[in-house]
Amino acid sequence: MNTIKALNKLRILGIDPGYAIVGFGILDYDGINFNPIEYGAILTEANTPFSERIKAIHTDMEYIFERYKPDCMAMEKLYFNSNQKTAINVAQARGVTLLSAAKRDIPITEYTPLQVKISVTGYGRAEKNQVMEMTRQLLNLAQIPKPDDAADALAVAICHGHSTRFENRK
Repeated sequence: MNTIKALNKLRILGIDPGYAIVGFGILDYDGINFNPIEYGAILTEANTPFSERIKAIHTDMEYIFERYKPDCMAMEKLYFNSNQKTAINVAQARGVTLLSAAKRDIPITEYTPLQVKISVTGYGRAEKNQVMEMTRQLLNLAQIPKPDDAADALAVAICHGHSTRFENRK
């Protein structure tokens, strides 16, 4: 699925999925330069019933889509080593996020952490702090975005921008 809009400007919403913290980053990309529009995190309180947390994520995602009108959404793929309960909760929260894009027919692309690291740093075994610093540099930001989840979401959006650039060469 091609997400390039005549290669003038593409608005990308990057998502670092979670249910305690959902990182988001919105970038405009013209095929060469990235322009950060907004970034941050949707936060939910630990002692809140899970259904209320999901509702809060949905409400905030709806706001982000309505306010920033992204052309596409890029999301980090989930991977879990051990905790099944966490995996299920993150997957459910992720579904709410995906639904906000899907109901608007916004293309969704998923990237592995390895793909993001390679795209942002050129090295698949880059440490988290290296990815965050390169994200800061690529976006000409004075400081690394906080929380870390926002920086991760911006890195996913950068990865998608780079991927669309290479898709367009085909």
